[in-house]
Amino acid sequence: MVIRPLEEADAPAWRQLWQGYLTFYETELPEEIYAATFARLIDPAETAMHGLLALQGDRPVGLAHYIFHRHGWRLDDVCYLQDLFADPAVRGQGVGRALIEAVYAAADAAGAPHVYWITQDSNATARRLYDRIGELTPFIEYQRPA
Repeated sequence: MVIRPLEEADAPAWRQLWQGYLTFYETELPEEIYAATFARLIDPAETAMHGLLALQGDRPVGLAHYIFHRHGWRLDDVCYLQDLFADPAVRGQGVGRALIEAVYAAADAAGAPHVYWITQDSNATARRLYDRIGELTPFIEYQRPA
């Protein structure tokens, strides 16, 4: 398996994987969000937002999006793993773990070793992986109502 940064030529494969991720979370986004997100992920001038693609041979099988940002409790930046998705056909084959480990490596290289993410409480499949590769915190997420 190869994990590498997204490239412009990855747009169709990325879109299919991200659509699978959004469908899992029962979310639909307008076309301009797809275009803007992919443009940010491949922009070499973008220093905060990054994307990775997992490949088995030539087949794209997973993605990760992560964001570096400042934190009021730390001097160094932190890394938010915003999106993680493995094609259902390859779940349990180490794709998610490899993507998270690649984000860990990118965060370490950027001097932002604190990596965090959220998931739905009911996402048992993902949580089994996260329980092995991360630490569950006592925090609960809230957001501003729409």
